[in-house]
Amino acid sequence: MTGQVDTRHFRTLFISDVHLGSKAARTDFLLDFLRYHEADTLFLVGDIVDGWRLKRNWYWPQGCNDVVQKLLRKARKGARIVYIPGNHDEFLRSFPGMHFGGIEVAERAIYEMADGKKYLILHGDEFDVVVRNARLLAYLGDWAYDAAIAINVVLAAVRRRLGMPYWSFSAWAKLQVKHAVNFIGEFQRVVAEEARRNNVDGVICGHIHHAVMEDIEGIHYVNTGDWVESCTAIAENHDGTLEMISWQKIGNTAEIKALPKPQSVEDMQAA
Repeated sequence: MTGQVDTRHFRTLFISDVHLGSKAARTDFLLDFLRYHEADTLFLVGDIVDGWRLKRNWYWPQGCNDVVQKLLRKARKGARIVYIPGNHDEFLRSFPGMHFGGIEVAERAIYEMADGKKYLILHGDEFDVVVRNARLLAYLGDWAYDAAIAINVVLAAVRRRLGMPYWSFSAWAKLQVKHAVNFIGEFQRVVAEEARRNNVDGVICGHIHHAVMEDIEGIHYVNTGDWVESCTAIAENHDGTLEMISWQKIGNTAEIKALPKPQSVEDMQAA
């Protein structure tokens, strides 16, 4: 079935928040996405590897290796790959300018699109007041998110058996809390302000797992989303225009049908 799908080629792809090393990482969806999407340049916008979870409990199944090998293969074939670390893979921030297997590490970047517009590329955790000023609270929040993901696995299994469509409890719960404290709106505002200070036209970031493209007082704010719940990426077309690709929302197309089914609750517990 996947043989019916044409490969799309973009000037640039932006992905973030894969969280390799977490049981919630949708490596199956990401591998399928990378199979059918090529680009001259690929920005990894932070939290690709989840160092926080790996420190607590080592978990590195074959899917994680497959994603790493796929990225390295793209680099060997000539794609430029830039890795901008986030808070979960902050250990890489000690290696700015270094290359690993053809993948270059940078703290942040200013990137010019094909239409001449310039974008600031960063993960965004430095503008999260919780991560910056209350590290313990950030770790507690990360634990709570793990718990929400575990609940999500159970609900997804039940809904699947009842023939109901996928619905993310963890995404819903997160949005309820963050809307209550106006977190997302404030985050977007301060990130857009940072772009304005850098005299660019827009900003592309990750961190909050909330994919969106919108204008904020003259700054084009773009968030890449994640590969835990939304499975989204940002693509730059060859004319410089940007589009958001949501791999789950393709729904009944061959790409999704060809994917292996998500792990059952029993499989997750055994792992």
